[in-house]
Amino acid sequence: MTMAQALVKFLDNQYVSFDGVETKFVEGIFTIFGHGIVLGLGQALDEDPGQLKVLQGRNEQGMAHVATAFGKQNNRRKIIACASSIGPGAANMVTAAATATVNNLPLLLLPGDTFATRQPDPVLQQIEQPFSMTITTNDAFKPVCKYWDRVSRPEQLMSAMINAMRVLTDPAETGAVCVAIPQDVQGESFDYPDYFFKKRVHKITRPTPVSDELEDVIQAIMNSKHPMVICGGGVRYSEAGETLEQFCETFNIPFGETQGGKSACKSSSPYCLGGMGVTGNLAANTIAEKADLIIAVGTRLSDFTTGSKALFQNPDVKFISINASRFQAYKVDSIKAVGDAKATLIGLTAALQEKGYKSAYQNEIKEAKAAWDKEMKWFAEYAYDENFKPIVESREPKSIDEFIALTGGTITQTSALCLIRETIDKDAIIVGASGSLPGCLQRMWATDKRDSYHMEYGYSCMGYEVAASLGAKLASPDQEVYAMTGDGSYLMLHTELVTSLQEGKKINVLLFDNCGFGCINNLEMSNGVGNLATEFRYRDEDNQLLGGLMPIDFAKSAAGYGVKTYTAKTLEELKVALEDAKKQTVSTLIDIKVLPKTMTEGYKSWWHCGIASTSAKDSIKIAYESKEANLKKARLY
Repeated sequence: MTMAQALVKFLDNQYVSFDGVETKFVEGIFTIFGHGIVLGLGQALDEDPGQLKVLQGRNEQGMAHVATAFGKQNNRRKIIACASSIGPGAANMVTAAATATVNNLPLLLLPGDTFATRQPDPVLQQIEQPFSMTITTNDAFKPVCKYWDRVSRPEQLMSAMINAMRVLTDPAETGAVCVAIPQDVQGESFDYPDYFFKKRVHKITRPTPVSDELEDVIQAIMNSKHPMVICGGGVRYSEAGETLEQFCETFNIPFGETQGGKSACKSSSPYCLGGMGVTGNLAANTIAEKADLIIAVGTRLSDFTTGSKALFQNPDVKFISINASRFQAYKVDSIKAVGDAKATLIGLTAALQEKGYKSAYQNEIKEAKAAWDKEMKWFAEYAYDENFKPIVESREPKSIDEFIALTGGTITQTSALCLIRETIDKDAIIVGASGSLPGCLQRMWATDKRDSYHMEYGYSCMGYEVAASLGAKLASPDQEVYAMTGDGSYLMLHTELVTSLQEGKKINVLLFDNCGFGCINNLEMSNGVGNLATEFRYRDEDNQLLGGLMPIDFAKSAAGYGVKTYTAKTLEELKVALEDAKKQTVSTLIDIKVLPKTMTEGYKSWWHCGIASTSAKDSIKIAYESKEANLKKARLY
């Protein structure tokens, strides 16, 4: 058979086993056919796709985001492979590959490539590098993938795909995998052995830390009076949420959540403090500030989680890292426990119970949660009236009045989110990635439905939201899925909305329109920079982007695709739209005209950003001095 035919047959026979449950691993192949793949892989899929479903994308980056989200929502037990033509089709997937790798999510990419024989070089869409004829566009995948290969002979497919599966099914190493397939080799034949196509079951195991590591962890906890757990994405993929809740309840230990870990545990747990770090809330960050031991479970300990390593102000604080990846476990000089989150917590629970451990917390956890509950009540009631004041003070003075005059919108972002949370189904999945919404959602969103908070915040990739909502819906077809996106991110990439219509998979887009990149406008203006190219404004008579705000009717645009659309300028209109959207069978979009500067700000946390050390502006000098002062309070690594 041809190499492409063998590839299809191999993919159709891959399975994973986790806790004794066997699952078919490859659901199908997402593709946008081009000349570099349609006659090879396309022919194979047309002749005999087996049980693989073929899906048609609209943008290669978008379809790969769909596949990434599908893998995430399936807790990495199922994937959809993505195939593209050579050149721009392949290059479009590089961003998605990086997104998957940063988030440790399995993504199999099969980009077409130039001719292995080089006979017709340069072919259409080929990049030529005079210093090396071996380089093609697909070499760009190397820095953003966990495994990379090029099948230059049909028999190489066997070792390439076995290694691809090794990485895709490894909890410690998974991420994007690129196997480039030259367009001539796709059609070349080889007598493949039958055993290459036999059903292959990849077992995802629960390794436990070695006894020496476990003893070190137990001793550190025994010596701690005020420990705190960080619930990371590894808790979700290990399906360890309930185990972590029981661990914290048994030993009176509070836990905060990363963006990846949120919804692994129930928000109603008395020990759940909610999101922590730069986009964290008052409760979690208050406890983190004084904790003497941080038990990080399944987290990369990114700058947003640790407040650029300045969040933990107890001078005696120590760190434990429980992680399937030894690389991740080494961070911040942690006491390491390399193993599966659930298996490790079970072992720790038994050992600590035997020793009779309890933390020394009294009323601190309840008091921290009560203070945040008051803040949440204020967010829900925060409205535009004669006494209105924006939450974010750094702003263009005219923007809010101009926005209201232009759009008629008077909804605050915090009250909109509170209303949405009250109105949509309790088991609904929300999807986000970029802008100010991840901060508001990590602070404000609460749910008891496990795995219903789907946030991509490792790469914070604009344009992920709409595509990923389709991926989540494909994985969980019986749940409503909501894309939480700003206008800037929506404009960057939303075309898989059309694919959702084609597939009959309803998604709901909640589009927060504040006429700009509001999050970055906050960052630049609060650090002394002017209102530079972050609001959506026309160019003015002085040749600056400071003219009038640009009105965009997103509802009208999406309606042209066949989406059911709404425009909400008040909370009452938003409520009606949300209720009606639940009744629809096609994808929906609600264009929410939300007031600028009404998103949440940080609580007891700092984010290290590069600020000019030399400037003629006093505002920049003040921002730089503030950054230097905060840096002195942070760990250096």
